[in-house]
Amino acid sequence: MKMLIRHAQVVLPTETIATSVLVENGKIAAVDAAIHTQADEIIDAAGLHLIPGVVDDQVHFREPGLTHKEDLTTATRACAKGGVTTFLEMPNTNPTTTSVAALHDKLALAANKCLVNYGFYIGATTSNVSELKAARRTPGIKIFIGSSTGNMLVDEQAALEAIFAETSLPICAHCEDETTVRANSAKFADTHDVADHSRIRDHQAAVIATRRAIELAHRHGHRFHVLHVSTADEVPLLVDHRGLITAEVCPHHLFFNVDDYARLGTLVQMNPSLKTSADCRGLWQALQDGLIQVIATDHAPHTLEEKKLPYSPGHGGSPSGLPAVENSLALLLNQVNQGRCTLQQVVHWMCDAPARVWDIMNKGRIEPGYDADLVLVDLNKTATIRNEEQETKNRWSPWHGETLTGWPVRTWVMGQEVFRADSSGSRINSQVRGQEATFDHARGGYWSTTSP
Repeated sequence: MKMLIRHAQVVLPTETIATSVLVENGKIAAVDAAIHTQADEIIDAAGLHLIPGVVDDQVHFREPGLTHKEDLTTATRACAKGGVTTFLEMPNTNPTTTSVAALHDKLALAANKCLVNYGFYIGATTSNVSELKAARRTPGIKIFIGSSTGNMLVDEQAALEAIFAETSLPICAHCEDETTVRANSAKFADTHDVADHSRIRDHQAAVIATRRAIELAHRHGHRFHVLHVSTADEVPLLVDHRGLITAEVCPHHLFFNVDDYARLGTLVQMNPSLKTSADCRGLWQALQDGLIQVIATDHAPHTLEEKKLPYSPGHGGSPSGLPAVENSLALLLNQVNQGRCTLQQVVHWMCDAPARVWDIMNKGRIEPGYDADLVLVDLNKTATIRNEEQETKNRWSPWHGETLTGWPVRTWVMGQEVFRADSSGSRINSQVRGQEATFDHARGGYWSTTSP
């Protein structure tokens, strides 16, 4: 089947131009296709922008084992609505994805349930280097250097040395120093004030762990991606990348700060914690300067009942994490309208850069031969985020009540329309199934691939 998208402003790797894009058999067949090109479906996209599908390289979709919070169907419905066409999911499910067998089980599960394209990290433990070395069909290795439980917490130096020295897959990590967090937790053991969460998981905890991981990567010559940078103090550590280091920031660390606890309470409790408004400004500047390459969500849903539990540094209180895949693109499009960044930059941060960091084949750009993962966005559409309209299973958002200008209005996965919003409402095609993302790690990651 051929589909021709005419008259859109098409965001290409180096420019945005008014042109036509031809899609055939799930691939982009031509850019700047002749206006008289024949197709089975012709779409007039005048007044809209066509961008590549968003690649969200850090999500927690809770399946298997925690499906009362989210599952692959509800999560990927939210992705489709939000313009996210490919996700990479973290290994702290139940059971954990810490073996090749568990990785393959997840891939089989996703093939039957996901409306968008998918990939899964394999998780590191203190004793599974052999599994990490044997893993294929994965973007890379996830290490929890702090903020995890059981054997997924890898804080011992000897174990970290072995992972960086003996494996070849790219590595990413949650960087909060466990010793610092535990010492701070003891100081605030009796607190029920959620604002203390940012005093427990403070700037120093983030900086110590990020410096430690980057030092390991430099010493072992190993590609390393810093997940969810939360402090401006970490940014100087990213300057000396040596072709190995990349980093990302999440919407909640760009848009929320410690002052928001008074308004939103435990709804904005997450790990790493919120920091100051100065940190928000520093993270925005790092994006603009190219020191942080990627925006990803760290989508980590919990039920509203769980989130409204009293805060407690120990177990049994409100959990950390929030849902975001449904609204992340719109939040950034709103910033385009406010003049804080350009649409070209948003496409780089959310589409091209994550595809390059993780060596994902044929994703992140509108170019002939690339997969037809595409999103039409209406930069003039204004709508309000409402809990009751969310596709994520728990139907709440920390941005409830916020009005944004700039929204995705159609999403295609491998040339199949999975979401459409128009005057008659919004519709999700639950029959669409995404495909397993493929990775060519011989490409060498972000610094070894072509930038626009």
